[in-house]
Amino acid sequence: MTFELHRQLAADTLPVAELKLCRVLLMNDARYPWTILVPRREGLRDFHDVAAGDKAAFVAEIDEVSAVLKGLTGAQKMNVAALGNMVPQLHVHVIARFEGDAAWPKPVWGLGEARPYAPDKAGVLIEKLKKGLLG
Repeated sequence: MTFELHRQLAADTLPVAELKLCRVLLMNDARYPWTILVPRREGLRDFHDVAAGDKAAFVAEIDEVSAVLKGLTGAQKMNVAALGNMVPQLHVHVIARFEGDAAWPKPVWGLGEARPYAPDKAGVLIEKLKKGLLG
């Protein structure tokens, strides 16, 4: 099978990098520095669907993206979540949170409308994320 990114994820995000297992995306919502990791494997819906041989890489990549995003943003809290209620393809949200952000202290889902990044701002953040993840 060939990996195909779910159409909703493709519509809501900007590409950042390809790690060993996951595609890293930037959620196109400037209110929150927010990345999404999608394992490039077909048919994954939940964590228990990840093959035993991929689990360590999956967790390590979530940790790596969390550390890079926190380092870039100085976030007070990193939220990591995998809901999948709207998009069935397994994906993990890594969100930098700050006291006083638009949703604090609540979850970011369902609060207001996304505010897309200006192209130059998205490009700068994507390049910093790439550098932090790929060297």
